[in-house]
Amino acid sequence: MEFLCYHRDRPGSGPLRDELLEKHWSYMDQYAKEMIARGPTLTDDGDTATGSVHIVDLPDHVTARAFVFDEPNYQAGVYRDVLLRRWRNVLGRTMWDFPGGRTGGNRYLVIGLGQGRAADLALPHDTDDLIAYGPLLSDDGTTWLGTAVLLRATDPETARAVLTADRYADIEVHNWQFGGRPS
Repeated sequence: MEFLCYHRDRPGSGPLRDELLEKHWSYMDQYAKEMIARGPTLTDDGDTATGSVHIVDLPDHVTARAFVFDEPNYQAGVYRDVLLRRWRNVLGRTMWDFPGGRTGGNRYLVIGLGQGRAADLALPHDTDDLIAYGPLLSDDGTTWLGTAVLLRATDPETARAVLTADRYADIEVHNWQFGGRPS
């Protein structure tokens, strides 16, 4: 089962996040084989983390909840809240398989919170800039709740346009970068 986890930082928690960086990476190292994508969301200037995205393939809901809530930053109070949803990897690859590489261009996390009938279940025609793409689903995987996308785009408005605007109650766009332990 694939899950999207988005931890949103608590305001002012940057120093604590920095202090726990090695613990965070060590924790995530345990899930290296299960990772589809990961990385921080950032302020507009790219200088301050605002959250942390992890897309993982785990055996069940219990394991996913443990993954999210046992994470050192969560335990220490870095995060103010967590979005945990079933997700389907429509691209069928990890971020490390993205042909565009780890750097170059602006990267974004787009989260569309659905309303009404399901939308954007199929891939857009142009997939060159898509890093991860898939629907957010109910716990049993049957009900569409929205869509989450990691992509390269020229600006936030272009990133937002990957989703059908009138099919979502809200569309969030966050600056994002490839995560993980530096090489």
